[in-house]
Amino acid sequence: VIWTHLLLRILFNTGARVSEIIGVTLPDMVLDGAACVHSHGKGRKQRAVPLWRSTIKQIRAWLRINPQLQPTSALLPNRDGKGDDTWDVTQRLALAVKAATVAQPQLAKHRISPHIIRHTTAMHLLQSGVDISVIALWLGHESPTTLTNTIRRYKAPDSLIEFLKTL
Repeated sequence: VIWTHLLLRILFNTGARVSEIIGVTLPDMVLDGAACVHSHGKGRKQRAVPLWRSTIKQIRAWLRINPQLQPTSALLPNRDGKGDDTWDVTQRLALAVKAATVAQPQLAKHRISPHIIRHTTAMHLLQSGVDISVIALWLGHESPTTLTNTIRRYKAPDSLIEFLKTL
């Protein structure tokens, strides 16, 4: 449960692709000063995405309860100590959504995937007044034009936003 909660928080905080998150290792995390996560995206692009205080707090708690993690370990390892794969992350999200549906029944009407969380992050940033060129950089796009069609079409349901805010 803690693993999944941290995964969802990082996905929402960063707007990262699943492939980027499962590749994050401990050295990719900067938790002091200008806290951020260094991710390695499509086309071997690298970027640093700021981390919220609440995310930093949860990462530190995760590291305290997992002292066996080595400096080269995946932040969110599977049982073998390696980064999970996309299918596993999608399955864990499906289980989390199923559990959340008890408190938020309207979630059952929506298809929620890691990529939907990525779009939700973009919409949350846009609705908070963040410039679209900053959002493009945040999500690892070379140009804001990549986002203009996608962002304007997608509107995350209020229930998904509320669920993600509880993380």
